[in-house]
Formats: sequence, C-alpha cells, structure tokens
Amino acid sequence: MQKLNLPDVYLKIKSKENKLFIFDPFRKKDIMLTPEEWVRQHFANYLVHHKNYPSSLTALEKELILNNTKKRTDILIYNSKGTPEIIVECKASSVKITQEVFDQIARYNLELNAKYLVVTNGLEHYFCQMDFENKKYVFLKDIPNYTI
Repeated sequence: MQKLNLPDVYLKIKSKENKLFIFDPFRKKDIMLTPEEWVRQHFANYLVHHKNYPSSLTALEKELILNNTKKRTDILIYNSKGTPEIIVECKASSVKITQEVFDQIARYNLELNAKYLVVTNGLEHYFCQMDFENKKYVFLKDIPNYTI
C-alpha cells in the first residue's frame, strides 16, 4: 500500500485465502484491505492518537438513511453528549478530491449536523467547519484537537 501523508501507525495485516485483511480496532474485526480502508485506518488512528479523540466516540462505516437509501460514513466522531461532531469521508489515494466528494459529505451532514467535515485521500486533507447560520462551510488548516 502507498505511503500516506499521515503519521506512521502500526496496523495488523494478515493474509487469508490470498487476500489481505487489516484488523480494525474500532470495529474489532478483520476487514478486507482495500486502498480506501488503508486511508480510513490511517486517518482514524490520526484522530485518536494525534488529535486525542477518544476511540470510544469513534465509529467507522456508520450507517445512516438518506432519502430512504442506506449510506455509510467512513468515520464519524461523536462529542461527549453523543451527537455527531466530525464526519470524515475517505477516498483511496488514487482518487482525486473533487466537488462531488464535498457534495457527498455535505449531503450526509444534512442528516447528521456535524460541526466539522473532513475529506481525505490520505495524501490531501481538507478540513471544514460548518457555518449553519449562513449555510456554508469554512475551510480550516487542520481539525482541532479533542477537548472535553
């Protein structure tokens, strides 16, 4: 897998039936290792180990219903009150970050109302804070560290 623009992390990878799997400590099971999963695991670890978000408030592949269709957020961080704080949309490193990706996460946020949105392909990261009053998002240099 490609080296990402994120801190190195120890990930447990194993081969089963000629396929690679990665242990997901958040879902507590082996997940097939895809380029997108590689980014998701790195970014989730970045949030927990470098930005201090509790793993207990972190959900990967969380299902939501949008226009009667099941969707999944890549990473969803809750605040201490149990409401969504951060939505992260991960793409494989080979996927360019386009307006379409921002539109996707914005649609998810119509349902979740998270304060922060992150879009990443592991090489490029875009951080936004929602301005609900003006119905737009403001780009940030980084996502803030977790505070209680």
